[in-house]
Amino acid sequence: MHLHGGLMLPILFIVASCPFTVRARKVAPLIEDDWARRPHRPAECMFGKQIRELGSTWFADLGPPFGVMYCIKCECIPVQKKRRIIARVQCRNIKNECPKLTCDEPVLLPDRCCKSCPGDFNADIAQDIPAQLTSEEEERSLKHFGTLLTGKTSQSLRRDEPSPTSMYNSAYNYLATGRFTFHRKNIYYSFYLSASTPRPRSIQFIDGSGSILEEQVIDPVGGAYQNATGKLCGVWRRVPRDYRKLLREERLHVSFLWEPSSSLTGQLSRYRALSTEQFSSLLEPAMGVDRSLMAGAGATAIVSASSASAPSIHVSLVFNGLFLPNDVADVSLIVQLEHHEKDYVVLREEITVRKPSNELNYGEVRSAISGTDLRLLARGKLSISIMSRKDPQALRLMGTVGPRATCDMYQTLLLSETPSMASGIAWAFLDRIGALRYGVQLIGLEEESPLVTLVDEGGKRRMELEDLTPSLIGGFANGSLDRPGPRLLQPLFNEELSVVAASHLGSLLRGRLLERPVADARDTNAPVLLQRLTKEPTHPGPVGLIWTAVDLDCSLHYELELAGFPLTSQEPRTFRLYLETMPMMAQGAPVARRLLEEFSGYSLEGSVTGLSPMELYRIESGIGFLEVTDKSSTHILKAPFKARAPFSCLPHYADNDVASVVAYNLQPPRSDIETGACFHETRFYEEGTQWTSSSDPCSMCHCYRGLAQCDTVPCPTISCGLGKQLKQPPTGHCCAICTDPVAETNTTVKNNATRGCTLAGQYHLAGSSWHPYLPPVGFDTCAVCTCDAVTLEVKCPRVQCPPLECDEKIAFRPDKKACCKQCPATTPRSNVVTSALNDTVRLPRDQALPSTKRTVEEILSSGGCKYPLGGPYENGMEWHPRLHSHGEMKCVKCRCKNGEVRCDRKRCPRSLCNSIAHQMKRGEYVADADDCCTAQCEHRARRHHRNNHHPARRHSVTPRELS
Repeated sequence: MHLHGGLMLPILFIVASCPFTVRARKVAPLIEDDWARRPHRPAECMFGKQIRELGSTWFADLGPPFGVMYCIKCECIPVQKKRRIIARVQCRNIKNECPKLTCDEPVLLPDRCCKSCPGDFNADIAQDIPAQLTSEEEERSLKHFGTLLTGKTSQSLRRDEPSPTSMYNSAYNYLATGRFTFHRKNIYYSFYLSASTPRPRSIQFIDGSGSILEEQVIDPVGGAYQNATGKLCGVWRRVPRDYRKLLREERLHVSFLWEPSSSLTGQLSRYRALSTEQFSSLLEPAMGVDRSLMAGAGATAIVSASSASAPSIHVSLVFNGLFLPNDVADVSLIVQLEHHEKDYVVLREEITVRKPSNELNYGEVRSAISGTDLRLLARGKLSISIMSRKDPQALRLMGTVGPRATCDMYQTLLLSETPSMASGIAWAFLDRIGALRYGVQLIGLEEESPLVTLVDEGGKRRMELEDLTPSLIGGFANGSLDRPGPRLLQPLFNEELSVVAASHLGSLLRGRLLERPVADARDTNAPVLLQRLTKEPTHPGPVGLIWTAVDLDCSLHYELELAGFPLTSQEPRTFRLYLETMPMMAQGAPVARRLLEEFSGYSLEGSVTGLSPMELYRIESGIGFLEVTDKSSTHILKAPFKARAPFSCLPHYADNDVASVVAYNLQPPRSDIETGACFHETRFYEEGTQWTSSSDPCSMCHCYRGLAQCDTVPCPTISCGLGKQLKQPPTGHCCAICTDPVAETNTTVKNNATRGCTLAGQYHLAGSSWHPYLPPVGFDTCAVCTCDAVTLEVKCPRVQCPPLECDEKIAFRPDKKACCKQCPATTPRSNVVTSALNDTVRLPRDQALPSTKRTVEEILSSGGCKYPLGGPYENGMEWHPRLHSHGEMKCVKCRCKNGEVRCDRKRCPRSLCNSIAHQMKRGEYVADADDCCTAQCEHRARRHHRNNHHPARRHSVTPRELS
């Protein structure tokens, strides 16, 4: 970096600390040797958090408090580092470059470094950005490039190195052919490799002097698409403007590397025939040829066909190695297309090479063929060969004609042509044997049994070509068409093939399959259908399709397409793409949500780096979500997704690592929320458990039906005075505690802190009092538990209520939390009922006591029952259970029958509850019901109110809950 002139010291320090070199990307340790671990350094600059293209210039933005420094001009320049070109930021002070002014009172205009005379607006140094082509013009000028990689094309690009020969280059007889497409500043590359050529370890793009402009490590396994098609696919993203110029001028080369001394190199050339390519072939030396003459030879064929009224074929050839040493001019070659399983020649033509080259030669053949031969071509039954006319047995190249070498996928969004909630997606591609593999996903038509068909929409009439309905199961159709002919492939290549889903009820979804390049995200099994969250029928209705993949550098790539949004006359619609990951489908669980990108338009290609290993694990486990919203959030599309991540990107954790265990708790969502778990303060709790809040030690919490509920600890009234209370209760004790007399006697404070009682998993100091915590009701303020300071026994007696001055049947509780009943203020005579007429039938006291006349073994052997709240009980005995904190539960009756205990709460008719609710609402006493029915009706009313507000919580009450 060069700085000139009077630049202040603080500014000098900040500029010098900017990251001028690109940080190395992490490469997964899949290849052991150090040579293959070289980091991938894209030719671009990082200034702050912004990516700058090679050759670009800008003014330094140092952020607050300095802002944009218009006297500091920066540029991203290429720097040679051994054989590699890397990018660096270079900044300089341009204040001393300001021109001399002739006016007396120059002015400094906003956003300028140099002063200028009034009326002169061109005083500053203009940024040296050359005139650029529009994106459409640039894409047209950078399409249809190809290459042939053979030993003969791999001539060294540096004069100080000898030419490669088969003696030291083990890849000399390897063979590959490639296709290149420029799209949105990216170069997508596709390769076919010969059967004897392994996948390379890395790919390099180099200039004419041999300098490495871009290098990428090749995944040795490949993705789903590459494995199905036998191709090698990838992309060079954000290609700098200077390198695009090299491509345009055909001065860019590509190289495959297996080892440092094992490589193939080829030049990227503009092949005009690629604009109509439908089939490809990679030709290698045939059996029985002269290996000494054919070493390092190969060819590629670009094939297109027409299925019009007069079917025809066009073959364009790029080749080498078919010439004898004395062949210098006008060499005749034979091009032959034949059935490779039968002795049947489709065409045989002679071409002439005017001036043979050792590296590359070109030729083409056009011929009319029959419709039968055209079908054989589409089904991969034909092979092409090119041979020397002088010695066809010694000099001959041969290869099978198959799907074109370009890595491409055909996809579409299925939009409804009527107001509907239905939508869908479809995708298709040709595999290595030429079969058309397809996938269709539909939502909203599950009950309508739709028909799914492929329709040719290229002509005046729509023509149905294939019925995909037999493979449609559960909204998904996946399969392959093994023998697609020209009738199907022609509209597919021309982007005139549509997928139509129609039902007898009038629902209709349609979408035209459009070609898209394959790399990174699309190299997977299937895309994800983004569904709208609103359930209102719309026309056509928003729908989205997104591909995702994780590469060796642990980066998440995504390619998104949207359609069906309402048209607006305003500025382009702005969308946001979010990524959500969560450890579990539990209410209140933490959700990691990050904004991936804000964009305009209806398509997006991007990637995100820096995802944590835990986030990648959740994504691989299928609990990641992608969400697309427009700026107003009126239209939201969302769907879960999963993507395979390399093992080196995933976390490694120990069993005692609590944070990792929580993050790895990947239980699927529960259909019954009553058996789920609760999330509270960074932890998960099982249903029915209780705990003390970590943030508030004076709050008790419990997990009830998937929700964590917390209550503040109420402090009961204690019997001792202030002088008999502990001055500083221990941590975790919220209420006053009476002094332990044993501790006072021994004068040992430490003993006082260690002596105490445990109830329901909670520890209480000796002498402390508390209200029992009974989930899901909460604290029972009508009972007070104490830890006896001497015996350390827990006793929980009920609150002693004063005697009533009125009949017990007309007494009532003023509110639901009241422990004692009280008499009504006025008692109407008409409602006075004697207790004798309404006396409830109660069990004899001795009948509810456990039997002691026989031993426990004798009682159980004759059908008696064990019961945790007493017992044993004789077979057939009935009793009211007694709880330590509540006393006798008179509204519950238990019965022992043949060794099993069944407890039931007293049932009250709905008509009685309605009458009780009506009287309580009017403030009257309730004379027609006992305590059991009054409490039960109140509970039923509260539950009805809660269910109406939360329909998902409705459930049936079991006898176990009542007991």
